Amino acid sequence: MPAVEPAATLRLARELISRRSLTPEDGGCQELLAERLARLGFAIERVRRGEVTNLWARRGEARPLLCFVGHTDVVPTGPIEKWHSNPFAPTERDGKLFGRGAADMKTSIAAFVVAVEDFLAKNVKHSGSIALLITSDEEGPAVEGTVKVVDLLKGRGERIDYCLVGEPTCVSRLGDTIKNGRRGSLSGALRVKGVQAHIAYPHLGKNPVHAVAPALAELAATEWDKGNDSFPPTTWQVSNIHGGTGADNVTPNDVEVRFNFRFGTASTAEGLRQRVHAVLDRHKLEYDLDWTLGAAPYLTPRGKLVDALSAAIREVTGTAPEVSTTGGTSDGRFIAGICSEVVEFGPVNVSIHKLNEHIDLAAIEPLREIYLRVLARLLAS
Repeated sequence: MPAVEPAATLRLARELISRRSLTPEDGGCQELLAERLARLGFAIERVRRGEVTNLWARRGEARPLLCFVGHTDVVPTGPIEKWHSNPFAPTERDGKLFGRGAADMKTSIAAFVVAVEDFLAKNVKHSGSIALLITSDEEGPAVEGTVKVVDLLKGRGERIDYCLVGEPTCVSRLGDTIKNGRRGSLSGALRVKGVQAHIAYPHLGKNPVHAVAPALAELAATEWDKGNDSFPPTTWQVSNIHGGTGADNVTPNDVEVRFNFRFGTASTAEGLRQRVHAVLDRHKLEYDLDWTLGAAPYLTPRGKLVDALSAAIREVTGTAPEVSTTGGTSDGRFIAGICSEVVEFGPVNVSIHKLNEHIDLAAIEPLREIYLRVLARLLAS
């Protein structure tokens, strides 16, 4: 197998960006990847769920299994006229590659694939196995994507030893940040009941906005925990408040408040629920409250994968990465159920989900080289 040519990662990244894959659409990205992986001897399994396309590709049966995880779906572009170039026509200018998905996360996927090609060219006989899990449902509800493939693998008794998620983790330069865990996400939809009335006769009604306000103030001022060595303190934030008829002379019959916790391992979802109900009950509110646990927190202690990735980053970039659990949720939360070592690493995230999303051209080959060195450290014979 010939060695991989230097521009291969950029070329594949451009091919992926040019495919319009607004979540949950895949735009043909996974077929392109499957064709390349099949030529390398990967067994290809397509897992279709509704409008969502998932790809599970595995080469070999031996342990340990190293799996790269990514998503081909992208968020909407926003106003096309405010982009400096077509978001689905990859464009190079000013030392950057522009296009929707350039940073989040089609370049990472390209770097996965080309790193695997390069590794296999240099290591005809290697230990363990390699897999890729790619979904088109990460930017959307994330209910028919990675979680469904994990359920399938779990049902077959398949486990992953090492998982590397290609999310854009870096803050200002490639290599400055690794994510070894993520906070959990717990959302509440609260409806506080009142009695609608003419605003000139408030004594004939019960204004639920006035009733809930002191409780919201208490919740906003509450210290939920102090965090720990791995996670910052838990935060509680209101995202939406809706009430009233739209008329200026009518008090609301009810008010809906939506809020969210981001929490680490210093608190539990059940404990947070109980504390919120205690506050609402103490304020004698008449209410309904529906909870949604979007993600439980997960944490990968320092071990072979964190060490291998950290060493590869230092060798390629000269940077000693910070190991962090900051940021939102990712599909790593699903993989953690069948894998004890899950980390995330990818390009700088400053432009993700924004107009004119981009990645530095100079970061593309170093990203591939880092993934290649992780493969070599964990699987080379």
